[in-house]
Amino acid sequence: MKPIALVTGGTRGIGLGIARHLARAGFDLAINGVRPEEAVQEPLAELRALGADVVYCRGDIASADARAGILATINDHFGRLNVLVNNAGVAPKERRDMLEATEESFAYVVTTNLQGPYFLTQAAANWLIAQKQANPSFWGCIINVSSVSATVASVNRGEYCVAKAGISMATQLFAVRLGEFDIPVYEVRPGIIRTDMTAGVTAKYDKLIEDGLCLQKRWGLPDDVGRAVAALAKGDFPYSTGQVIMVDGGLTTSRL
Repeated sequence: MKPIALVTGGTRGIGLGIARHLARAGFDLAINGVRPEEAVQEPLAELRALGADVVYCRGDIASADARAGILATINDHFGRLNVLVNNAGVAPKERRDMLEATEESFAYVVTTNLQGPYFLTQAAANWLIAQKQANPSFWGCIINVSSVSATVASVNRGEYCVAKAGISMATQLFAVRLGEFDIPVYEVRPGIIRTDMTAGVTAKYDKLIEDGLCLQKRWGLPDDVGRAVAALAKGDFPYSTGQVIMVDGGLTTSRL
């Protein structure tokens, strides 16, 4: 019986890179996104071509009703869940200096990037616990995709940094709480990744990378993040709960 992974925001960017590697690793997939199913047929077909049974779970993770619906769809289709990958997220609609940013922008980003994943994790964790108690050999884990912005301050998108710092602490909290059930919780922390979210700042980061921002002089790719997540999901790091896996090309390495 193949393991089941839920990837939020899994139809493009980092989420699709993760989903590809999970499909190749033998997972069946629940893919979440906010677009209508007819608009995401291409990535879903690609994942199915890799051998995965794929169910699309449309819904905004910022909504409690949508989160419940996502998990209900998975239960109806597969009857089980092994891995939750909290990847979905948004950037501020406008990058504004934190002295001018609005409460509306803060609420939009934090609700989607922190509150939604936190309570989706709560619900999924209870499901994983029930499966573990019913079957001691059950393998499950939770993987939070954060960002170097959890620790690297960007004053023109403070709400994003605060949300990612919160996800980092949520990883620690759930790792502590789920330790007694032997359900690991991990954080994968990407750096500068080439996606549609970073398309508007390509020229800026091209120059920064060329000037030595990262030890490895290239953009990160969704494939880089997907490889790390798949290794965790497969159980290759079963005794590393609560740990942060950096996928940043050395960006956050201290240097003189």
